[in-house]
Amino acid sequence: MTEIASPYISNPRILVLGVQPGTPPFRIVEIDGEVVGEAKAVTDVLQAAAAWGITVHDLDDPDVVRWVGGDKFTWTRR
Repeated sequence: MTEIASPYISNPRILVLGVQPGTPPFRIVEIDGEVVGEAKAVTDVLQAAAAWGITVHDLDDPDVVRWVGGDKFTWTRR
């Protein structure tokens, strides 16, 4: 018998979008579907989360943060 594989897609509260051009480049941060600001470094993401009462223990956990267009180390355009 074959099983149908269904990929698990998390729905995290924090979404960090791809790098935008700027001086310096930045990424837009959404929390609960609302744009809350720009992040120029990973610390900005953590500060935004804290302002919304979200404690982030693992930035690599897809159930907590979704990184679009790169990961927590991507802060410049390719």
